[in-house]
Amino acid sequence: MVGGTDIFSFIVGPNFGLTIDIKGWITLLVAVVVGGFVLWTVFRNRGFQRGKHLEVSEVEVAFGNSKITMMPNDTDRQIAYAIWVELSTRKIGLPIDIENDVIEEVYNSWYVFFGVVRDLAKEIPVSKLRQGDTEKLVELVFTVLNDGLRPHLTAWQAKFRRWYRAESDANPNKTPQEIQRDYPEYHALVDDMLLINANLMKYREEMKKILS
Repeated sequence: MVGGTDIFSFIVGPNFGLTIDIKGWITLLVAVVVGGFVLWTVFRNRGFQRGKHLEVSEVEVAFGNSKITMMPNDTDRQIAYAIWVELSTRKIGLPIDIENDVIEEVYNSWYVFFGVVRDLAKEIPVSKLRQGDTEKLVELVFTVLNDGLRPHLTAWQAKFRRWYRAESDANPNKTPQEIQRDYPEYHALVDDMLLINANLMKYREEMKKILS
């Protein structure tokens, strides 16, 4: 009795002895080696891609003299994204047009940003703050508020608003831009405001780095 395949055959003799005849065993061996190599290559490439996907780049973020180097995680990116959106959609992070923008509206934008960022920091779970880089990012955010915005707001906002309200009531026919240009310390206020505005636009780009 004879049976088998193209690669091997088996023969059953009269005394039920079994003889196996391997045909083309070299072809079989080559097929096994090639198949194994192909499988190894596929799994190796998949592993490389997974490693590449999980790789986190180190970024350096700065504001003024404050600078941090961090490996951002999802929490850091969420914080950076929220701040970047605020800076990209409010006057605070956009170039100030001193001829046409109204200073009071700029201050309103700064005030809202201050509150939004402060509330954002409050919502971060304490467990996340124990992660070194997240804590460093939050500290940088507070640096922006306390060293970037607060000094100007403390020095200028209250007295300008008080003066502006009085002048607006006294000059109902003047535009806001005309009124604000009559402020006694207008040039000093504007120079400081433009400096902060430039720093905040740089800070917006720093937040964008974390999202990359």
